Amino acid sequence: MNTIQRAVLVRAYGGAAAVEVAEIQKPTPEQSQVLVRVRAAGVNGIDWKVREGNVRNAFPLPLPIVLGAELAGVVDAVGPGVSHLQVGDRVMGAMGGLGAYAEFVTVNAATLSRTPEGLDDVRAAAVPVAAVAAWKSLHHAGSIYPGQRILIHGAAGGLGGYAVQYAKRAGAEVFAIAGTADLDYVRSLGADYVLDYQSQRFEDVVRDIDLVLDYVGGEVLDRSWQVLEQNGVIVSTVSPDILARKPANRRGLWFMNKPDPELLEKLAEEIASGTLQSKISEVIGFADIPEAIERNRTASRAGKVVVDFSR
Repeated sequence: MNTIQRAVLVRAYGGAAAVEVAEIQKPTPEQSQVLVRVRAAGVNGIDWKVREGNVRNAFPLPLPIVLGAELAGVVDAVGPGVSHLQVGDRVMGAMGGLGAYAEFVTVNAATLSRTPEGLDDVRAAAVPVAAVAAWKSLHHAGSIYPGQRILIHGAAGGLGGYAVQYAKRAGAEVFAIAGTADLDYVRSLGADYVLDYQSQRFEDVVRDIDLVLDYVGGEVLDRSWQVLEQNGVIVSTVSPDILARKPANRRGLWFMNKPDPELLEKLAEEIASGTLQSKISEVIGFADIPEAIERNRTASRAGKVVVDFSR
């Protein structure tokens, strides 16, 4: 029996060269875990942030560490105490940490959802982190109501594309910020106003916003306080220091995602049925993961990059 498998890992913090394809031991499921044969995994910004050590203080991690935050695959073995999943079940989910870039992964069974019929593994792997994080960050500051004015930074990205759709469904007035190449895509998701950040400054155009979803961070967050109405709020998924950066008279909230298998299952069913759009920008092979992680850092693109482990 082969106990060696491929994985993509980081042994020491650094730049693009710090990520390597290596061989590691195949794990064995423990109490409440299942062993998943990974068929596809999504590429996320957390990969390069961990690689560079950007989150080492907030999330201390033992090195070496296998990267990858979300997966789709099939249950290969079941550990003690697991009754709701069986060998052969197709599953999808967020890791609640890292480790998805390996051919076999042990995962807490309670964090996984069954992959719906009509959703193949590549499409399923694009969903667990972004679809859930977009929903929860949208509602993090409170319920969404008709006519609410919502500004979404990074509207063409993995989270932003879902957030535009969720906000529009709730009856909000959606202001979406994206790059020139992605304007038509964002319009197709239902945004009421689409602004090109490459040719105009959003703060020169937009006012009286009730909720800003910050999926970009940096100086974009700093420029966003001025567009809020008096009781408005910014929710950021990328700026853990938002409280230290907010003006005294403004409200800002940091959002950190956690796996939610029930919500994921519901959203995955909507994607499988076509009532919710999920965009994949590129499908790559296993050996291409290190390069894809670096591209995630340096180049924005619409939708998600997914790794097909069969390539």
